[in-house]
Amino acid sequence: MAAGAAEWPDLSDEILINVTLTESRVAVVENGLLQELYIERVDDVSFVGNIYMGKVERVLPGMQAAFVNIGLDRTAFLHASDIAPRQPELDENGDPEPVPPISGMIEQGQNLVVQVIKDPLGSKGARLTTQLSVPSRYLVLLPDVASVGVSVRIEIEEERQRLRDLLSSLTDPESKAGYILRTNAESIGEQALTNDLEFLRRLWKRIEANMKSATPGQCIYEDLSLPYRSLRDQMHAGVDKVRIDDRGIWEQAQKFASDFFPDWVDRIEHYTGSGPLFDLYGVEDEITRALSRNVPLKSGGHLTIDQTEAMTTVDVNTGGYVGFRNLEETIYKTNLEAAQAIARQLRLRNLGGIIIIDFIDMTDPEHKRQVLRTLQRALARDPARTTVSEISALGLVEMTRKRTTESLEHRLCEPCSSCNGKGRVKSVETVCAEIFREILRAVRQFETGQLRVMASPTVVNRILEDHHRSIAELTEQLGTSIQFQPEDHYGQEQYDVVLL
Repeated sequence: MAAGAAEWPDLSDEILINVTLTESRVAVVENGLLQELYIERVDDVSFVGNIYMGKVERVLPGMQAAFVNIGLDRTAFLHASDIAPRQPELDENGDPEPVPPISGMIEQGQNLVVQVIKDPLGSKGARLTTQLSVPSRYLVLLPDVASVGVSVRIEIEEERQRLRDLLSSLTDPESKAGYILRTNAESIGEQALTNDLEFLRRLWKRIEANMKSATPGQCIYEDLSLPYRSLRDQMHAGVDKVRIDDRGIWEQAQKFASDFFPDWVDRIEHYTGSGPLFDLYGVEDEITRALSRNVPLKSGGHLTIDQTEAMTTVDVNTGGYVGFRNLEETIYKTNLEAAQAIARQLRLRNLGGIIIIDFIDMTDPEHKRQVLRTLQRALARDPARTTVSEISALGLVEMTRKRTTESLEHRLCEPCSSCNGKGRVKSVETVCAEIFREILRAVRQFETGQLRVMASPTVVNRILEDHHRSIAELTEQLGTSIQFQPEDHYGQEQYDVVLL
């Protein structure tokens, strides 16, 4: 093994690729536990990495932003900071220079080559940049930045310098293009890097040719589909096996691997087991559990995860764990276990943005430091960039996690038709009271002699069983006839008062 090569002492990773007619799914399994899940559906593919010829629809100087039409359902969002140079010069105080006004960089109606860096999320359109980048197995090509960078996940300085020197010896010093050495480049030799460089050069020539003929809304470059993208980005020395349950995809994956990592081709297997591929390691059950609000801990405690548009909150509870010594020790052990579980759940659920973790209050400063270190170590294997603050006086940890695609919940679920996404519904008694008020309103407004109330069977039964006296009094008081009709397809909050 070369100096600085990655070691995977106790890890046994697998990548499971499940392909059907309507979707592709990729599961990353570490030590028998599902850690990440990627989904791409035929009618809902990811646009991240794609390059388009866009047309600027609106420039908003007050927001330092613009809306750009790239041919998707919603116009995409482009901020001024994603137009300005990628590495701005520092001023005398060591701070980046302010971003220039967007009105001086682009104008309405202008055609602009842009790249998607975030998929549409909820009601928001895709986010764009003009700072293009094209990834390969070991490198990321930066066409407009003549510099060499190394992934921060390659931590050994000798290896970082070796890779810089190797790449510099293979590139033209007069070139205007720059490169970032990816984590996968750790310990690779000259020939592998040379092949990667040649691939990127050929690809960039093709992209430049497409730019010249592209019209607004046209895709200039489309990133790989999910199965091949996962091989390019997820394959590393610690992956023991890649199992693919579709023969056609497996054959293409073998050819793809022979170009990028020929030494590992024999690790890519065609899965022919009698049961579904995702039944291995209980992946399907793990996906179901990842959609639940509560996450049980082995100690008896549990996490409660609530995802909102503004942020995600994680609450740690001791639950049934009573410990063996004292309360402080019980809390400490629960928080340690929770820190590792939280890191896994963030990856699995693909939760991003602002995340607030409410650990159980600890009084021992050393316990606080150990819990925070445990969380940071657990997050170290997360491919998404994270930042973690210190534990606050209220016992909260504020952190951020970069997300470019929708969370697992948003990909697999939709708002409940009964509660409209609130997560709660009005009680039966509350709906009964609303119906009585609606009856009074209808009689006063239309002076009708007959009404029909249509509601869910649960609500109708409650009215007829518990409120029959009230209905009789109301009928006599208003001088009207009221019929109640149960509707099986009505949700608990749904009802209609109809004039007859």
